[in-house]
Amino acid sequence: MKENVRKKVKKPSIWLALVPVLFMVVSLSVSVIKFEAEPHIPLFLSTIVAAVIAVRLGHSWTDIEKSILKTIMLSLQAILILMIIGTLMGTWLAGGIVPTMIYYGLEIISPAYYLLAACLICCIVSMAAGNAWSAAGTVGIALMGIGQGLGVPLPMVAGAIVSGVYFGDKMSPLSETTNLAPAVVGIGLFDHIRNMIYTTGPALVIALILYGILGIKYFGEGSRVNDVELIQSILTDQFIISPLLLIPPLFIIVILVLKIPAIPGLTIGSIAGALCALFVQGAGLNDVIAAMHTGFAADTGNVITDELLNQGGIENMMSMIALVLIAMSFGGVLEKAQILETIVQALVSRIKRTGSLIATTVVTCFSANAVGCEQYMSIIIPGRMYLSEYKKRGLHPKVLARTLEDAGTMSSPLIPWTTCGVFMLGVLGVSAFEYAPYAFLAWISPIIAVIYGYFNIKIDRIPAESGQKSEGLVRTMDKMAP
Repeated sequence: MKENVRKKVKKPSIWLALVPVLFMVVSLSVSVIKFEAEPHIPLFLSTIVAAVIAVRLGHSWTDIEKSILKTIMLSLQAILILMIIGTLMGTWLAGGIVPTMIYYGLEIISPAYYLLAACLICCIVSMAAGNAWSAAGTVGIALMGIGQGLGVPLPMVAGAIVSGVYFGDKMSPLSETTNLAPAVVGIGLFDHIRNMIYTTGPALVIALILYGILGIKYFGEGSRVNDVELIQSILTDQFIISPLLLIPPLFIIVILVLKIPAIPGLTIGSIAGALCALFVQGAGLNDVIAAMHTGFAADTGNVITDELLNQGGIENMMSMIALVLIAMSFGGVLEKAQILETIVQALVSRIKRTGSLIATTVVTCFSANAVGCEQYMSIIIPGRMYLSEYKKRGLHPKVLARTLEDAGTMSSPLIPWTTCGVFMLGVLGVSAFEYAPYAFLAWISPIIAVIYGYFNIKIDRIPAESGQKSEGLVRTMDKMAP
């Protein structure tokens, strides 16, 4: 009986495959742009549409549900990290850690070079930690507060932070995605990193120049000296401000550099914040528990300062966690029904030039993030699907690996309902819809990749003598494909 059911399963036509994707695009556009609503319900409705199509193709609900649960499993680590970040934000505020970082940041950083400095700081921390989330969840929180105190528009600040943390997430040998991309196509890690310098290096330089220009434009605007002094005065009234409170964030950066996993590392940071709240700020145990659960609550009488301080808590992460679950459910249905695979194959059949192949890979990575809702999906799925095509055209696999990172890794925080987009909203308090125009590195990297493809710049070819070895690699990857 089971064998008969399997025989009835069909692969979708290109037009049928486009239905749930187009429905998602239209419903999200109408809901988010016209009604300024959250993306939860449009994605939920898109999941229903995709599930109906999957059933029509012959998939049983049991198989669809298993695929949904399997895909959700990919996001469980992200969900746990989101909750821990909620407790960390609460305790670091209650413990005076974030207020101390904001206080000293306001003292030494000027709006004229703030965006450039924020991006560079995040580049350094994320390179050392090898993780965009760890960098954003520690120094990113403080940088948002400093930017708000200086009067720099928060979407710009968030864009600079996202650019910086994803530079490290892409280039650090400690990063999971930096290891995943070369593994998928079968090349060495450091060959991959060296090859990425050709696109990522120029992209970072251009991004820093743009942040410098924006900083000059906003110099003298926003918060004046008196406003900064007022915020610092309120912080010293509400908290004990001491350089010693900078030790916990420095300690967390060190343990992340030592490759302690993010979950225990951030948990240690949350506990350190709780201890600072109890023994430095003199808070009660009930206050610390409340900060971890519902977030830190302050009523200073100053709107800007209250916005800086009233954050954190597990409860404030629940909306983001719900969005992750819905988005991953949608991705699970699409994967089971082979919808993205069908669309990609239709695109490949029409490609003639190297530049067009790389451009199609870039679009596919963006699409995989949008419909798969997970950064890893945007690397694994296009990597498996395009490897044979790159080989047939004589292109070295490291060109594909670089493009996967230029587009897959870098586009993941630009889409609000991916796990990365949701995480950045939870930590930075700014939606991807708002910060995406200022996340310059994330846009420039894939653009440079496409330009290189069309103008044949740094496009390595497969040596003739390695042809047999390359064919074996293609066959191996084909066997790995789901």
